[in-house]
Amino acid sequence: MIPVELLETYNAKLKTYTKDATIFEELDTPRFYYQINSGSVKMINLSEDGKEFAQGIFYDGNAFGEPPLFGDFKYPATALCVQDSSIYILPKDTFFDLLKAHPDIHLNFTKLLCKRMIYKAKIMKEVSIHPPEHRIMTLLEHLKNNFGNEMQDYEVELTRQDISNLTGLRVETVIRSIKKLEKNNKLSIRDRKVYL
Repeated sequence: MIPVELLETYNAKLKTYTKDATIFEELDTPRFYYQINSGSVKMINLSEDGKEFAQGIFYDGNAFGEPPLFGDFKYPATALCVQDSSIYILPKDTFFDLLKAHPDIHLNFTKLLCKRMIYKAKIMKEVSIHPPEHRIMTLLEHLKNNFGNEMQDYEVELTRQDISNLTGLRVETVIRSIKKLEKNNKLSIRDRKVYL
């Protein structure tokens, strides 16, 4: 997102987190910009009965949790490390100074936020009106379009549990639906990995 050299010029701190560590909690006040150097982070909400719904999963080079910095509102979800991770942290005021000095990066954030809004709109539509197979394919196609290569099969790096959390489906439903999608030649499964 932001080149590492530029983050370091602005004195960003590189902090390490262990798997399952909480970076911030839902309703915390945002004070920092976060960018993953290595590892992965998920943004989640928990229902009253403890069911997890993932708002998104972020990987190396991705920023997360920045909309509340721009909108000046509290975090709408909790950020947890999916695996051991190292994350660049930049204070909010310094982050805005960086954006003012580099309008091209600011424009990239605007584009990124628009893509996330489209993704949220797609998922809301899927959850409200479409069957499980359609929900899963919409998610996987979104990932392939944003992170894949048109010239080769896209390996889905999400677990069945991750897909469940991102679509609001039960894990058992995800497993059945993926098998059905494979039978209908919409995707393939090799060594328990899903490919599109």
